Amino acid sequence: MQLDPEGWLPIDELIENANRQGKQLTLELLHEVVASCEKKRFALSEDGLKIRANQGHSVPDVELNLEPLAPPSVLYHGTVAAFLESIGEQGLLKRSRNHVHLSADIETAKKVGARRGKPLILTIRADAMHAAGHAFYLSANGVWLTEAVPVLFIEFPEQT
Repeated sequence: MQLDPEGWLPIDELIENANRQGKQLTLELLHEVVASCEKKRFALSEDGLKIRANQGHSVPDVELNLEPLAPPSVLYHGTVAAFLESIGEQGLLKRSRNHVHLSADIETAKKVGARRGKPLILTIRADAMHAAGHAFYLSANGVWLTEAVPVLFIEFPEQT
């Protein structure tokens, strides 16, 4: 299956392919998944004929047509202790994703970090980053995106 340059996939092709692979997928089920996904990971096109991931995630060369936006003064990133040394040396890198994902609130960052263990919350001085020329984007599901977060703009938690 081939995504278009903006990451959209025709829903009828998705359903046909899923059913060919033995997965029971219907338009109703797809709409239910999109509507009930707590993280609002997916979007439907205005005409309802296509679907895509809201952040593009790790699909290369997807153009989400996001407009740069001034971020709140601080944003948050949930992680675990195992990654702190690397982050302390390199900052936050997008790795295989299209962007670094940041949260507007601590609770969301905790949920993200908790997927890998005991969460640690990094505070990102987004206003200072933005003032230094770093671009920020807000995805359709409220996730803040940026290319990378240099160490200079990260406040690390006190470790006990």
